[in-house]
Amino acid sequence: MAPLTRTQASLARPAPWTAALGVTCVAAAATALGRPSAAPVASALQEAEPYIGAPIHYEADTRADAVARLTASVRAGSFRGTWDERHGWLPAALAAFDIPVESQVLVFSKTSLQADRISPTTPRAIYFNDEVVVAWIYGSPVMEVTALDPVQGPTFYALPQTPDALTLERRDDSCLTCHASPRTQGWPGHVIRSVHPDARGFPILRAGTYRTTDSSPLEERWGGWYVTGTHGAQRHMGNTTVANDAERVDLDAGANVTDLAQFLDLARYPSPHSDIVALLVLEHQCEMQNVLARGSYETRRALDYQHVLNEALKEPEGHVSDSTRRRIERAAEDIVDRLLFKDAAPLQAPVQGTSRFAEVFQARGKRDAGGRSLRDLELQRRLFRVPCSYMIESAAFAALPPELLEVIWRDLGAILHGREGARPAPQLDAEDRRAILEVLRSTLDTLPDGF
Repeated sequence: MAPLTRTQASLARPAPWTAALGVTCVAAAATALGRPSAAPVASALQEAEPYIGAPIHYEADTRADAVARLTASVRAGSFRGTWDERHGWLPAALAAFDIPVESQVLVFSKTSLQADRISPTTPRAIYFNDEVVVAWIYGSPVMEVTALDPVQGPTFYALPQTPDALTLERRDDSCLTCHASPRTQGWPGHVIRSVHPDARGFPILRAGTYRTTDSSPLEERWGGWYVTGTHGAQRHMGNTTVANDAERVDLDAGANVTDLAQFLDLARYPSPHSDIVALLVLEHQCEMQNVLARGSYETRRALDYQHVLNEALKEPEGHVSDSTRRRIERAAEDIVDRLLFKDAAPLQAPVQGTSRFAEVFQARGKRDAGGRSLRDLELQRRLFRVPCSYMIESAAFAALPPELLEVIWRDLGAILHGREGARPAPQLDAEDRRAILEVLRSTLDTLPDGF
C-alpha cells in the first residue's frame, strides 16, 4: 500500500463555540498536569472530530483489518488474484476477501461519492461479508472498500481499477464527510439511505429521505435500490423512480419483483440479483457494526477523560466516577438492545429472495448440538430464527474495552435469565431466551464463566 497522504486539516469541520470552549479547558488541564500542551490546531481538531488524536487515533496508519491482510499478501507475493478484462479487480477482490457474489445488492440513487456514474441503468453494486463491503460501478476507474477493524471500526479505502497491480489506499478525507456525520452520530460508520429518486437517480430531497437500519419499517426502505424477491402484501420503495407528475415513489410499482432485466443490462454484473434477504442482513449488520464501534469509541473517551481527572484530582488509579460509569452503561445498553433486536421492525408477511444468498449466509454459521446457529434465517415474522445478532461472534465484539464488555455481559445475562431488575425485552419470549442461551453456550468461546 502506498504511503497515506492526508492531513488532519482535511478532516476538520468547524466546531461550535461550545467545543472551542472545551479546547481551552483541555489545554489548561494538560498544562496544569505538567504535560506538553498540543498545538492549537490539533486540539481544535480533536474537539471538532473526537476520533482524531488521543485516545482514539482513528487517523493512525496501522490497521488489523482484512485490507491490511490483503496488502501484506500482495507485498509478500502470495496474492494470486488476476485482472479481469470485464470487471477489473472485482472478482479477485471478492475471492481475496471471501465475499460471496450472492451478496450482491444494487443501488441506483445518486447518493455516493461517484454519483455522476450511477443511474437506474448503471447501478452501483455492493458485495459484503461480516468484515468487508465492496462497491463496484461498471466502467468506473475505482472501487470502494470498507473494512471493519476490530478496534477502530469501519475504515474506508479506494481500489484503483488499473491492471498493473492491486493496491488499496485510505480515503478518510473524502469518505468521512458523510461517514462521520450526524447520520452516524459523529463517529466513523456505515450509512444506508432510502430516497425518492427521479428518473435519473437524483434524490428528490423535498420529498424526504430515510436512514435505513433494521429498525426501519419496510415501507421506508430501499428507495433508490433494486430489490429482487417476494414479500407478500408488504410494500417498500425499491425498483421504481418518481413519475414526472409526482413527488414520491409509488410503493405498489416495485413490489414483488423477481427479475431486473426490464431495468438494466444484467450481463454487465456478476449476478442478476439484488436479493431482498441480502438487503435485510446488510442493514442489520451495518448498524450493529456502527453501534459496536461507537460503544468502543465512547468508552475509550470516557476512560481517558477519567484518567485525566484522576491525575488532576489526585484520585487513585482505576477510580471510576458515577458519570463515567453511566457513559459506559449507556454504550452497553445500546449494544445489548441491538444484539437482541429490541427495536427491529417485524415482518408482516414471509420474505423470500431470488439468489442463493440465504443458503450461503447460513452455511457460514457455527452450530450447536441441535444444529442451530445465530445465522439461521426465519423470514416469516422476523429476520433471524434465534434473535441474537451473529455479530456477537465477531472480532469487533471481542475487542471491545473490558470495562464495556463487563457491563454488556451483565445486562445480557440479566435479560436472558430473567433476573430481577433486568431491563424489559418484550420482543423475547421464554423460548427465545432459552434458545439464545443454549446457542451461545455451545458456539461462543468468549462467553464468561457461569453465563
